[in-house]
Amino acid sequence: MNLLVTPLMIMMENKLEASALRQKVIANNLANIDTPGFKKSHVEFEDVLRQVQNKDRLSLHKTDTRHIDLSFTNIEAVKARVEIDNSTSLRNDGNNVDVDKEMAELAKNGLDYQAFAQILADKYSGRKKLITG
Repeated sequence: MNLLVTPLMIMMENKLEASALRQKVIANNLANIDTPGFKKSHVEFEDVLRQVQNKDRLSLHKTDTRHIDLSFTNIEAVKARVEIDNSTSLRNDGNNVDVDKEMAELAKNGLDYQAFAQILADKYSGRKKLITG
């Protein structure tokens, strides 16, 4: 077990990678807003993370509140994935990109990225202080 890099920090790094990927996917969706037949994509990360956590929680049951929570045992395996949204479109050209939804998602994603980047930077800063004194 690595004492300097915790499962929570790995999860945050994966979340940052997912946010960066989400930014690219949203930009691609917006770039193709006028492309006939284009189907928007979205990034799945949070649902994948929940599935892994729930799976681990089922297999690891704490019998005492003082036990260490090992519910993040497979956290390194949690990676973001891009999925195409094949839902029908209200537009005649078959494109299902909604500029308002994409812009709102872009803003939310930017805030998420900044928050997680700051938290992770604080964690690493704390580790650095422990090492250097």
